[in-house]
Amino acid sequence: MLQETYTLSNGKQIPKLGLGTWFIDDDKAAEAVREAVKAGYRLIDTAQAYGNECGVGEGVRTCGVAREELFVSSKVAAEHKTYEEAKAGIDKTLETMGLDYLDLMIIHSPQPWDKVNQSDDRYVEGNRAAWRALEDAYKAGKLKAIGISNFQIGDIESLVKTSKIKPMVNQILLHISNTPLELVEYCQKNGITVEAYSPIAHGEILKQPEIKAMADKYGITVPQLCIRYTIQLGTVSLPKTANPEHMKSNAAVDFEISDEDMKTLKNFKKIESYGESSAFPVYGGKL
Repeated sequence: MLQETYTLSNGKQIPKLGLGTWFIDDDKAAEAVREAVKAGYRLIDTAQAYGNECGVGEGVRTCGVAREELFVSSKVAAEHKTYEEAKAGIDKTLETMGLDYLDLMIIHSPQPWDKVNQSDDRYVEGNRAAWRALEDAYKAGKLKAIGISNFQIGDIESLVKTSKIKPMVNQILLHISNTPLELVEYCQKNGITVEAYSPIAHGEILKQPEIKAMADKYGITVPQLCIRYTIQLGTVSLPKTANPEHMKSNAAVDFEISDEDMKTLKNFKKIESYGESSAFPVYGGKL
């Protein structure tokens, strides 16, 4: 699975499975990246908001694999809604990570985090301004692909009305019990590759006995079922872990979920909460 890729709309290859690094501390990120690369991972995803770009960059530079064999992604801070802020942020990320280019950079959210789930303002002009900065960095060769995250259909339509380059990726919350099929299908129909973050629902899906029973039927773990599910939807899966054993286990997903079980999983009841993480805006909380 770790060798399999999708092709972005600009022809660039992106691995189907990558390492998410949210909640991995900066001082532990380099070792996590090195372990992931040793296990065969080639896609590493971070963000300005994670506070670990320095460590992730160090891991990329010291992992022993040539830079061009890796796919490194980060995100423009959700609060950067002017051209100048986004441009400065892109340059700062490259400097912090110690890299000459990124394979992908995306706008982290259409709204600043303190407005998510609290405001109807979709920051149309701010996103267009940040997007122009990404387009210019892409044209300058600093970024090999550009995209968005947490954008709904209306956000995307507003953005492409004025963009010169269409987003190549939309990274969204996607897991069993939260499958926005309309958004996924819209993106795929319009040449936008979907990335799934929190494919294991921040661990909360482990508490669902029906999902455990299905995993047992296939002789696999619940995380493996969750990751395979997102990949069978045609999306990039980005499970987060700093544990080398989990990295290996998460990549052992060379099995097939039946059509019938995929249908069941697509319609699985929504989990009641994300536990202690429910306060985060991406999980429905408010800052």
